[in-house]
Amino acid sequence: MKMKRVGQWAMVSAALVVCGAVSPPTAHAQTRAPAAGQVAVITSGTFTAALDILGPLFQAATGIEVVTSYGSSTGGGPESIPVRIERGETFDVLIMGRASLDRLAEQGSIRPESRVNLARSDIGLMVRSGAPRPDIRTREAFVEALLAAESIGYSASVSGTYLSTVLFPQLGIWDEIEAKSLRVVTERVGAAVARGDVEIGFQAVSEILPIEGVDLVGPIPAELQQESWFGAGVMYGAENPEAAQRLIEFLSSGAAAPVIESTGLYPNPR
Repeated sequence: MKMKRVGQWAMVSAALVVCGAVSPPTAHAQTRAPAAGQVAVITSGTFTAALDILGPLFQAATGIEVVTSYGSSTGGGPESIPVRIERGETFDVLIMGRASLDRLAEQGSIRPESRVNLARSDIGLMVRSGAPRPDIRTREAFVEALLAAESIGYSASVSGTYLSTVLFPQLGIWDEIEAKSLRVVTERVGAAVARGDVEIGFQAVSEILPIEGVDLVGPIPAELQQESWFGAGVMYGAENPEAAQRLIEFLSSGAAAPVIESTGLYPNPR
């Protein structure tokens, strides 16, 4: 799934110009006033790997600097996106789980008409690099792997909430595994797995792939997945709403889809 980025960056950048998602860089674009040439984005971890590639491509093609911050879509941690918005922080673009994005729109923080789905994610299971990989290809094998694991890690965001409050109880094993399960709040689950703090860990596949020291076993069985969409929207009070809308159009374009897919996500069909 990991891409040969140098060659593909060039191809995608060219495709973005051809399809009109962005304009080719010009001397005029590169000499615009800084206030008009910056867009502030906050993204959840699931879309981080894609934005780390697409942000610089957008910036190179338009001259608009993408300034990125990071936070989880849900959870009560101080760095979660909803908490940061509640305490008064302002961004141009929010990228997060669609359900959380919609709640912020209902609360008056997001322009409702600006919301766009960007990608769908799968929940994956990981182990420490070199460790035995459990069989999770079927529902039965997946349950056996959970029961056999000495310890389990899951996120404090969208995927972890689904696992701990919906899937594990539905499988009838939450009472048996809760005591050995750790909700990882302040870092990615992969970091805890890489250190050996937990034997197996769950997170969005796109958040597992960039982590050094872990191996992706695979997505959990399709019948057990939750359809988790991640979207983008423009905040009320955005300092550069025009650039924000332009970036969202870029991220949701067909030309950006190959990059999004290369990071372990399923881009929104265009």
